[in-house]
Amino acid sequence: MATAGARPLAPGRAAPGAMAAAGSPSVFLVAVNGQIESGQFPGFDDLYCKFCFVYGQDWVPTAGLEEGISQITSKSDVSPSTLVWNFPIDITFKSTNPFGWPQIVVSVYGPDFFGNDVVRGYGAVHVPFTPGRHTRTIAMFVPESTSMLQKFTSWFTGRRPEFTDPRVVAQGEGREVTRVRSQGFVTISFNVMTKDMKKLGYEVSSSDMQNPSLVPEGIHKY
Repeated sequence: MATAGARPLAPGRAAPGAMAAAGSPSVFLVAVNGQIESGQFPGFDDLYCKFCFVYGQDWVPTAGLEEGISQITSKSDVSPSTLVWNFPIDITFKSTNPFGWPQIVVSVYGPDFFGNDVVRGYGAVHVPFTPGRHTRTIAMFVPESTSMLQKFTSWFTGRRPEFTDPRVVAQGEGREVTRVRSQGFVTISFNVMTKDMKKLGYEVSSSDMQNPSLVPEGIHKY
């Protein structure tokens, strides 16, 4: 039974409250594309790289690839110290919370003296927080054996120390007991686009990054 004084809605027309709810976004989007441009690994050649993204529980990929593997590249006479991959990355995330902002983990592999594929470097960096084009250079590292006997055994057998899952590079648990050595650099270019972050109350601009109090908790500055 209709209430006295109430006006029925026209067919196909939503209530004002429903329209307001539909107009306010519940998630924001972060679109990332770019490429793993190059690497510098003195003394090594014929290397390839793998990448994967690590992100928090509130983040969900909606398009693109979360991981990939590049071609093998060699140094050239034009650039004898640089390995050029120019390997594309392209992914879009949605989230309700900036905590757990995505990181890209890069691992580089190549042949040793016996022709076995061994890791030549691990590294990770957060996807830039501000929209636009960015370039990041990652300092890479490799795990080390804890004794001379283990070093000799790993060299002789071709089984160098490495992580079973490269994603641990982007996490802090257990890293304090891992012995590592710096080795090489990888350069990545990012093109970042965001949508609806301001509507959800997150203001991200270059000036905000200069004020640590405005950076959401859990996001490290780079």
